[in-house]
Amino acid sequence: MLAQYLPILIFLIISTVIGVALVTIGGLFGPNRPSADKLSPYECGFEAFEDSRTKFDVRYYLVAILFIIFDLEIAFFLPWAAALDSLGAFGLVAMFVFVVELVIGYIVVWKRGALEWE
Repeated sequence: MLAQYLPILIFLIISTVIGVALVTIGGLFGPNRPSADKLSPYECGFEAFEDSRTKFDVRYYLVAILFIIFDLEIAFFLPWAAALDSLGAFGLVAMFVFVVELVIGYIVVWKRGALEWE
């Protein structure tokens, strides 16, 4: 049983070694010329003008949560597409129902104005 996981372990070890080696080589041989402009704090290309602990509008969080929800739901399409042959008509109907639910949710959110910034 454990022998089946050996290629995965080898892959993880090799990828970790390559990642650490690339970061180390870049740090040792890469250009390091800090200046006042490079070390200054910035946000969107200009100096910060408010405290970093200011509250954001609730709509920002709502759009972020909606993006995460829809993004995670869309992630179900890849395994479904890979297993579509074995799922048959039932899998197709189930995914159709899933997509209809997504579209209804999107329309409800859109109609309530949750995607509008102003």
